[in-house]
Amino acid sequence: MPELPDVEGFRLLLESCASGRMIRHVDVRDPGVLHGIDARGLRDALVGRRFGTPRRHGKWLLARTGGPTLVLHFGMTGSLVCARTEDPVEAYDRVLFTLAGGRRLRFRDQRKLQGLWLAHDDSDVDRLLGRQGPDALAVDRTEFETLLAARRGHLKTALTDQSVLAGLGNLLADEILWRARLRPDRPARDLTEADRRRLYGEMRRTLRTSVSAGRVPPRDSWLTGRRDDHDPRCPRCGTALCRTRMAGRGTVWCPRCQPAA
Repeated sequence: MPELPDVEGFRLLLESCASGRMIRHVDVRDPGVLHGIDARGLRDALVGRRFGTPRRHGKWLLARTGGPTLVLHFGMTGSLVCARTEDPVEAYDRVLFTLAGGRRLRFRDQRKLQGLWLAHDDSDVDRLLGRQGPDALAVDRTEFETLLAARRGHLKTALTDQSVLAGLGNLLADEILWRARLRPDRPARDLTEADRRRLYGEMRRTLRTSVSAGRVPPRDSWLTGRRDDHDPRCPRCGTALCRTRMAGRGTVWCPRCQPAA
């Protein structure tokens, strides 16, 4: 599932592939990924415009054109691909944007759980993103600590609630909590000031490394690299990892490194 680092990678791809290039044609191969607009409306709004500098907020990507803004959410299996116009189209390429200079930007998505919106002005953007919390990569420590202190639920649930903090998903939350030595089922508002400070620092470090990699890297020294092993063990202490579900999400932690408070 694309999380903040993946979407930041898509932002960079969109910028390098399409920024400043005129949109020559829009081919909607599957209108099921469109929300609030049909294929003809999308074509009429975008053909002849140029992609500007894209922006990301959490897991959302905003592709500005100097007029309407194309808004993308990648759900569980979405991605962007930069190709040449002559390259063969693949089965899950849902929308194709043919650009000046022989390039084609593809929105690819197998499961189609989210998709594309068109925001005609900034008020439309605000409406789409209005329930999002601050971006996890941009939030400062004071705001982060205030947000967590106000939450009643479990710590992992708070971190993955996009209305609290935008951009963290399942892998990132488990990785950050493991690094901060905090159990995912600990009540968020019970953290001490030192806990919150440590958690913020580990979130920042994990995000910076993951953004550089374009994903949460499955390194052997990371929880992410061990969680799906046949016999998953903590890469720090070697203890067998615990696995459960929280709010419908598969959750992994180390009972020794992340003990109950």
